[in-house]
Amino acid sequence: MKFEESLSRLEEIVRNLEEGEVSLEESLPLFEEGIKLLTELKDYLSAAETKIEKLIRDSEGKFKLDEYRELSKGLEEES
Repeated sequence: MKFEESLSRLEEIVRNLEEGEVSLEESLPLFEEGIKLLTELKDYLSAAETKIEKLIRDSEGKFKLDEYRELSKGLEEES
């Protein structure tokens, strides 16, 4: 399942549980599915964060945020 689909499904589960219109028998499997989706989404975001950090580090392992800010500033001015 794609990230957006998983997030949408999690939001749907939360909405259903918050509304309280599902029985206890239906709530438990929904809760379990929600916890599984939450874990998968957190893992995905953590992996994405790690990739981004690797992309914006210089050869000495320091973040190249100044370089990134200049690049993004230039792109904003072009828009």
